[in-house]
Amino acid sequence: MDAAALWKRYQDWLYYHAGLEFYLDISRMGFDEAFVEAMTPKFEKAFKDMAALEAGAIANPDEDRMVGHYWLRDPELAPTPEIKAEITQTLERIKAFAHQIHSGAIHPPQAPKFTDVLSIGIGGSALGPQFVAEALGAVNPPLTVHFIDNTDPAGIERVLAKVGDRLQSTLVITISKSGGTPETRNGMVEVQKAYADRGLSFPQYAIAITSEGSKLDQIATGEGWLDRFPMYDWVGGRTSELSAVGLLPAALQGIDIQGMLDGAKAMDQATRVSSLRHNPAALLALSWYYAGNGKGDKDMVVLPYKDSLLLFSRYLQQLVMESLGKELDLDGKQVYQGIAVYGNKGSTDQHAYVQQLREGVPNFFMTFIEVLRDRPGAAVEVEPNVTSGDYLSGLLQGTRQALYENHRDSITVTIGEVDAQRVGALIALYDRAVGLYASLVNINAYHQPGVEAGKKAAAAVLDLQRQVLQAIQSAGRPLSLGELAESLGAGDRIESIYLTLRHLAANDRGIRLEGDPGQPASLKVSAA
Repeated sequence: MDAAALWKRYQDWLYYHAGLEFYLDISRMGFDEAFVEAMTPKFEKAFKDMAALEAGAIANPDEDRMVGHYWLRDPELAPTPEIKAEITQTLERIKAFAHQIHSGAIHPPQAPKFTDVLSIGIGGSALGPQFVAEALGAVNPPLTVHFIDNTDPAGIERVLAKVGDRLQSTLVITISKSGGTPETRNGMVEVQKAYADRGLSFPQYAIAITSEGSKLDQIATGEGWLDRFPMYDWVGGRTSELSAVGLLPAALQGIDIQGMLDGAKAMDQATRVSSLRHNPAALLALSWYYAGNGKGDKDMVVLPYKDSLLLFSRYLQQLVMESLGKELDLDGKQVYQGIAVYGNKGSTDQHAYVQQLREGVPNFFMTFIEVLRDRPGAAVEVEPNVTSGDYLSGLLQGTRQALYENHRDSITVTIGEVDAQRVGALIALYDRAVGLYASLVNINAYHQPGVEAGKKAAAAVLDLQRQVLQAIQSAGRPLSLGELAESLGAGDRIESIYLTLRHLAANDRGIRLEGDPGQPASLKVSAA
């Protein structure tokens, strides 16, 4: 395509939202008008599906749940007065609680104010808050935030070491819808011990974000924690950033949570338009469908050209892959859908994997995230009439052009600056794009049976571990792996038994393994 035709295509397909200072350019995606025409009936259905979702239709039939994260930023859309009131009251409580913490009206027993906040969660209860903290957190926030987002003991120790002596002025938020998520429970137990070791009463530092009546809710109520905030049945983890899950940690950091909600609401309104060419989320979904032939044949590489948006690709990884990665469609047909997402930031990745993107396997499409304003203060010239920000812009444009010249598709999302309103808008944009795309490919974007299968498998391993330990203690003599497996009636799980024993022995857990580690069948196990 010559330069004049490409310029015309750019103008034809450019989306602009004046209120949000938001641009979306899909001109470097290779679809033609025939493809758009063929997709139009699918989008007509997708728009209707999204309208039904917002109206309170059961969108998650295997769990009989509504999906209403859109109501969080516009309670007027809620299907019942009770839900509307709950959303509004919770937001008011979050703002009031953050004010009381910042003012010192609520303070720890041994300090005039809280200085830090420690957020314990996993998946959607961690990725959204981490992204927002990185994107919008101040250099010197009213509370410094830390995250425990895994059940890695060394990682937990590292976070606690960073907090150090400020533990006595650290507020702890534990986030779990059911209250039974093992990783979150483990982090909470380890943190409780850290407080106990310092002679501190954990409930006087603790907040719960959970479902009413959950295990965690019962613990927080019974122990008299500082406060509890709700997780709603109709909000999934990966779409929970604009609920208490994300808003409370953000408010405590001094982030403008109302700005985030306002930006998301404005983007929701823009993506509610039932016109493909005038709906930015629909344009994204169209591009994703084209790139992957409606089957996820190509990966989505997300490259934000701003350090503060570093974690956006990680946030999108869960949102897109957990929502769209499905074996079966809504009719029960085996389809193996999904779009793989990865990325880091520009221009760092131009020195990492852009070489392959331009000249290697063409198994991806790129999403550039551009930010127009470089910095709040005056520009510093690194060369005559050239700033570091000019280089960043030039590198983005150059990479985009280099990819296009080698027939690699790309999308460019542009925002004026990284602020609360635009971050909220980005969250809403991709929420809606995922929902529309799911309709196009006829899948349920709001359940995650694969995640649940992994949790069940892990529980089975831990149950086997308990049986293994009991059998070894009872044996009174060294056992071969085969003897141990036979005694448990678990001959088909001997490899899992071996891996479990290896882990226990490495951590001095009362197990001794003798023999050649390179020949597992030769090993004898006994109580240490």
